Amino acid sequence: MIDIKLVRSNPDYVKAAVRKREMDLDTVIDEILQIDAERRELSGKTDALKAQQNAASKKIPQIKKEGGDVSTIMAEMKELSAQVKEADAKIGELEAKQKELIYAIPNLPDEDLAAGGKENNAVVHTYKEKPQFPFPIKNHVELCEDLGLIDYERGAKLAGNGSWVYRGWGARLEWALLNYFIDEHIKDGYEFILPPHMLGYDCGYVAGQFPKFTEEVYWIQNPTSSDKKFMLPTAETALVNLHRDEILSKAELPRKYIAYTPCYRREAGSYRSEERGMIRGHQFNKVEMVQYTTAEGSDAAFEELVGKAERLVQGLGLHYQLSKLAAGDCSFGMARTSDIEVWIPSMEIYKEVSSASNARDYQARRGNVKYRDDDGKLKLAHTLNASGLATSRVIPAIVEQYQNEDGSVTVPEVLRKYMGIDVIRK
Repeated sequence: MIDIKLVRSNPDYVKAAVRKREMDLDTVIDEILQIDAERRELSGKTDALKAQQNAASKKIPQIKKEGGDVSTIMAEMKELSAQVKEADAKIGELEAKQKELIYAIPNLPDEDLAAGGKENNAVVHTYKEKPQFPFPIKNHVELCEDLGLIDYERGAKLAGNGSWVYRGWGARLEWALLNYFIDEHIKDGYEFILPPHMLGYDCGYVAGQFPKFTEEVYWIQNPTSSDKKFMLPTAETALVNLHRDEILSKAELPRKYIAYTPCYRREAGSYRSEERGMIRGHQFNKVEMVQYTTAEGSDAAFEELVGKAERLVQGLGLHYQLSKLAAGDCSFGMARTSDIEVWIPSMEIYKEVSSASNARDYQARRGNVKYRDDDGKLKLAHTLNASGLATSRVIPAIVEQYQNEDGSVTVPEVLRKYMGIDVIRK
């Protein structure tokens, strides 16, 4: 959530920043300002009425002590009370409407981001050369089916389109990746978390996903009560709520967490060739990194997260590119994002395996996460996240980039201690 003080003090800046995202919310921002002015004016009048109430209330004991008649002042008190009650109700309505409108404003992109959508994303650098093959290559669906790694047909039978079953060496490859990711993060001092998969509404709100994207998650209704939860779309949604409504000390920051969870998304792959197989599904595994930092430590934390995600892909020996996203391609709650995108040879395209993002204080303001600075002053924390990594796109990249002419797949060296083999064969 953006700061109402910023909207109030510099609305033109806010409007221009939002337009960089290819969104026009000028009328919304104008309405926020109009409501804000009305609310503040009414609050001033209400405070004056309450001051009159207090003054009148103090007179009553003295009048009674002197044997005077308090009926007039009691009538005045009753009228003041009715006016205050009506004004408070109106203020409540205005505050609710103002919040609703503020929720519609995305995080403001960092000033160095290009305006526009994904067409304006910039490739920062690449790692390794694109793999070349002296033989006709197979796509990851063929390879996974031929080697018995993934059962797409039975996955669809169990859960419909956009689902699959890991089998045999495929299941072990998946588990090897997760262990590799977790081991590397623990070496770097991140605390390992296993959060709940079913979360309350407030978690989605703090993460910036609700109320705008409430229809993009799976909801679960308890049939015997009013309890309603949603399945987490990413572990970030849980991790950025760990310190909700808490005050941290500056000495505690940065707080660094990782979590392994399946991720549940209503969106899934289409029949387009670039989304076949495991590229896009309703459920996939991911290790997520999250940091809580001071405002001053925010930029360094972002670079650390990007670097960590890159090193994981480099450790796997995969060709990839790092892209700096334009403002319009950053997600709703993020001020900046860099994507690590692996090369899928059969498609001749890059697919994102990690998004590293800085929310600045956007999520912390929603979650009331603060820290006490050296001078004792309370400040909003900054929150950052990055995939480290999502396996459902790493496996297609591995089997395609490491495929051999005989249809086997060489296991990346860093995974061999987990797999116990060097090559996956039929």
